[in-house]
Amino acid sequence: MTKMIVGLGNPGDRYEETRHNMGFMTVDTLAQRLGLTFGLEKAFVAEVASGFVDGEKIFLVKPQTFMNESGRAVKPLLTYYNLALSDLMVVVDDLDSPVGRVRLRDKGSSGGQRGLKSLIVHLGSQQFNRVKIGIGRPAHENEKVVNHVLGKFDKVELDEARAGIQKAADALEYWVETGDFHKVQSKYNG
Repeated sequence: MTKMIVGLGNPGDRYEETRHNMGFMTVDTLAQRLGLTFGLEKAFVAEVASGFVDGEKIFLVKPQTFMNESGRAVKPLLTYYNLALSDLMVVVDDLDSPVGRVRLRDKGSSGGQRGLKSLIVHLGSQQFNRVKIGIGRPAHENEKVVNHVLGKFDKVELDEARAGIQKAADALEYWVETGDFHKVQSKYNG
């Protein structure tokens, strides 16, 4: 059974290690663990790494469309590889959770997350698996949300964020191994 894991984020050095790039950082961590290397697939506007894990074909994807247009890259990839929504896992930052908290959901609205919103529009469904990693809300009420999500973690937050990324990568490996999202949810939620 083929699986596709999509990390959401923004391309370019300017956005590296920003809160909004938790998805990219997680699939990068997973690729490193699995010994996979990303290459640019221009036709799909995405960086893709692929390989086999325990006989299972796996694709790791980082859309290069910017967060708000993520669905534009993901939908054609799913179609090209003839994958169902149940074969898809999306990794995304979560403004409404404390830094590093991992939550797994099998459906739901975008919750204001524009990458998820784009996916829902392009896929025509809210029924797809997702791993959400907390980035917390702005510490100061006068800080704009956009500045917060596009900003980098401070030293304390960075340790919590890295712990969340490792836990999310563990959950993704378990999903590839078991193929059972509900098992993964019960083991890794919270």
